[in-house]
Amino acid sequence: MSILKGLEWTFNTEAKKYEKMRPGYVGELYNDIFDMMNINKDSNVIEIGIGGGQATLPVLKTGCNLIAVEYGENLAQVCCEKFKDYSNFSAVVGKFEDACFEKNSYDLIYSASAFHWIPEDVGYQKVFNLLKSGGVFARFANHPFKDKGRNGLHEAMQEVYAVYLPGSLEPDEYSEQQAMDRANIANKYGFVDISYKLYNRTRTFTSKEYIELLGTYSDHIAIEEKNRKSFLSEIEAVIDSFGGQITIYDTIDLQLARKP
Repeated sequence: MSILKGLEWTFNTEAKKYEKMRPGYVGELYNDIFDMMNINKDSNVIEIGIGGGQATLPVLKTGCNLIAVEYGENLAQVCCEKFKDYSNFSAVVGKFEDACFEKNSYDLIYSASAFHWIPEDVGYQKVFNLLKSGGVFARFANHPFKDKGRNGLHEAMQEVYAVYLPGSLEPDEYSEQQAMDRANIANKYGFVDISYKLYNRTRTFTSKEYIELLGTYSDHIAIEEKNRKSFLSEIEAVIDSFGGQITIYDTIDLQLARKP
């Protein structure tokens, strides 16, 4: 799925659906973050782009003071309700690049499938400035790939996409080289101890579940409503014609970097 700049607003229009349908992340990923930076009740943490809170609970459970920055007011409200029993949680509505925080004050800053919306130079430099010496930046993202096991399903779906989203990109399966290149961006901004890791999983959906998931993607939300309904209906029909299920192959990449 191509990423379209300037569509950050779209997620906020489907806040509850986003919270329900977007996937969380594997436990091993959090273990790798905490192996690099011990987080506890004395730690100060920022999450950039909390979305529906898919990456929040494992960090909150450490007892740290977690401030989430979220551009979408509706998403922030969903998360405030979701984590209302955690006194160590708070949310700031706005863009990370505009939010005011004290420099050299944070032990961990992390972002899950959201950091790409921020201009690279602005995002990395601000994270670097906010971290304490020895603090860690963790950026991770999920990269879904087509169903590998149902011959013809992807091709049939692409015929529908050609009508409603012509020119949309078909990404290759996310590679280790891509993960390495993305992780090494941190070199340009003064970070050290830079590393990356990949995690793989599959997710299987019914046709109705899958079109509900598609309704949380920015470029799909931006389709005019009447056309979007027709598009999703046709995708659902295609999946039903191939047995009513679709399996997505996910690759999650984790980038870790430390401020000297």
